[in-house]
Amino acid sequence: MTLKNVKLSLNKITKSLGEVQDSREFLLKNTREIVILCSKSIIAVHKGDLKTGKNNLKQADLLLKKYKKKATGQLRRYLITPEQEFVEAACLIAIVEKKEIPSDEKLGVMPESYVLGLLDCVGELKRRVFDKIRIGEIDDANKIFEVMEELYLQLYTFSMYDKVVKEARRKIDVNRILVDDVRAIITEEKRRSELIKTLKKLEK
Repeated sequence: MTLKNVKLSLNKITKSLGEVQDSREFLLKNTREIVILCSKSIIAVHKGDLKTGKNNLKQADLLLKKYKKKATGQLRRYLITPEQEFVEAACLIAIVEKKEIPSDEKLGVMPESYVLGLLDCVGELKRRVFDKIRIGEIDDANKIFEVMEELYLQLYTFSMYDKVVKEARRKIDVNRILVDDVRAIITEEKRRSELIKTLKKLEK
């Protein structure tokens, strides 16, 4: 009895695992640029620079398509985070432009990435609502809140898939608090606006 077959098998496995490890490290290192580009895209949108936001998103999309070719099989999970950021930025831009939020197929991302990206987008919409309130655009703030709330309601049931879509439940719990906070602020602003209108009428 010899270990000839064992040695051959282990050599083959070592080579295979080495290739997987190299690809993993490559993806982790290079997909950081995608995350950074998506973050810059979101920041630009909040600053009112939609052109820069869309340009950064386009660059992120090109990089994603490039790295997807290397992320096969079990390596695909290393694209969830960059795809998630990409979905978040793409959906925010669509909402700001008052367009339909793109589907997962349109964005070319995995289901988990799509769900997590949408959940993160809810938080960005809170910031958008507050920005609108700050400059006195209450109607726009209310419209954005309606999208925010509907998005949350559509995603709420995904908490049951927390074992499959990691962190889904935690993000949904956070989003519930965000939606409640924004609803309270919107309600307060509406009452304040109505009071101001009533006072102005009485002054006449």
